[in-house]
Amino acid sequence: MKREYAAILSTLNGGGEAVVQSWVEEAGAKDAASRRSMEAEAREVSKALHTALSAGGDPLTLQGAGWAELRNVLESLSRSRAARGQSAGETSLFMLALKKPLFTGLQQQFGTDSAALMEAIWAATTMVDKIAQHTVSIFQQAREDIIKRQQEELLELSTPVIKLWEDVLAVPMIGTLDSNRTQIVMETLLQKIAETESGLAIIDITGVPTVDTLVAQHLLKTVSAIRLMGADCIISGIRPQIAQTIVHLGIDLQGITTKATLADALSVALQKTGWRVTREAVSP
Repeated sequence: MKREYAAILSTLNGGGEAVVQSWVEEAGAKDAASRRSMEAEAREVSKALHTALSAGGDPLTLQGAGWAELRNVLESLSRSRAARGQSAGETSLFMLALKKPLFTGLQQQFGTDSAALMEAIWAATTMVDKIAQHTVSIFQQAREDIIKRQQEELLELSTPVIKLWEDVLAVPMIGTLDSNRTQIVMETLLQKIAETESGLAIIDITGVPTVDTLVAQHLLKTVSAIRLMGADCIISGIRPQIAQTIVHLGIDLQGITTKATLADALSVALQKTGWRVTREAVSP
């Protein structure tokens, strides 16, 4: 092991809790709860870093069997902080705060040997920078995973399948349609058709701001999939502007029942499924 890394290991050995407290102090905990959380993280990282340096490997790449524990600790720390809503900057600053206790320990070891001290400080700086960079990379990936999961959940919530009547389902569409959303709508609706054995589905596009060729293609694919399941489909929410757009684009909706409102579509659906709704006379 190089002398500078042996000195860092010695600092971690001799510093113990003092290294953790100096690290947390430099990181600047906002309150008692935050400090306790940082102390636990600092102890875990210090222990894993001690194990990694003792095992050898390359501190500049964090590779090698001995560094696996540290990589796992950093991943767990990053994902935990991302889930708590902390930023990548806060996570990076926390890791960089490790430099102060390491520099203090190295200075005590090398004293007036400025050349050796500079080498050790440079080694500690590059190693901690690499650890911070690795942590931020994992943090960003964790945030992307969270955002992707939230987007999927929002898509599912924004495309509910509603049972309007016996044997009649409806999907109110709100917002812009794209390939991902259409796929979710199709999968959800087909699954619901299979579960309820419904024979008719209404796709309401009243909340869709514009209809272009791509949106129309998505709708046609959904209708085709519904028909393959043995069910029929009605598209409602065809406003005058959308009707004109469909005509200008030359989109062929022949064979598909379309209605201006969801109420009109439900009326047609009831007729197709053999239901008759009558209004009783109201007594004066």
